[in-house]
Amino acid sequence: MMPDHGVKSASGKNQPAWAAARQRRAGEEHRMRTVLLEAAARAFARSGYGGTSIGAIAAEAEVSRPAFYAYFASKREVFLEVVAALRDEFLAAHEFPGIDDPYELGRAATRAFLAAHAANAALLTVVDHEAEGDEEVRAMRDEMRRRPARRMAHYVERLVAEGRADPVADPELLAGVMNATFTRFARELPDDAGAFEQKVEEFTAIYLRLIGVRG
Repeated sequence: MMPDHGVKSASGKNQPAWAAARQRRAGEEHRMRTVLLEAAARAFARSGYGGTSIGAIAAEAEVSRPAFYAYFASKREVFLEVVAALRDEFLAAHEFPGIDDPYELGRAATRAFLAAHAANAALLTVVDHEAEGDEEVRAMRDEMRRRPARRMAHYVERLVAEGRADPVADPELLAGVMNATFTRFARELPDDAGAFEQKVEEFTAIYLRLIGVRG
């Protein structure tokens, strides 16, 4: 029997053939799971939760129904994962490490917020509808709203403490109002890139005026 010398891993070290095979299998499973989640997101956005079947998701992903069940036990399970991925996308869109200038940060955060809403407008409508009767969906939907607002409030509070801002209202109240306003108008954004950037500038100006940036 020939010795099993294995193959080199990403670090350049030899690993047993069984470990390499398991790694390849894990990579393929991750890829297929991603394909199914993306297909489910498109199907839910197009037809709503009630109008989407497992067969429709499988067809969208170009796989069989048994292949779907190899990764998800039910339509609700895949929907919850779609909502979780959407929540994570929105929370990541508000992370700008290393940016502290109010003008630069305000513009970057506004652009990311509006772009995320524009890209997911139909799916967000479905999430809002399902949140009315599903506690898990409602919790994730509310987290998408609360955490960015809380981050904005803390940032404005720090600007006030440093003498760099004079907001027109309590930072926490102001953050909630801004979040609700952005959410309301973000679903009616123009498709034209130039018009979109104009909206970014307008919303940024509103934000900066309300938080009373000095200097």
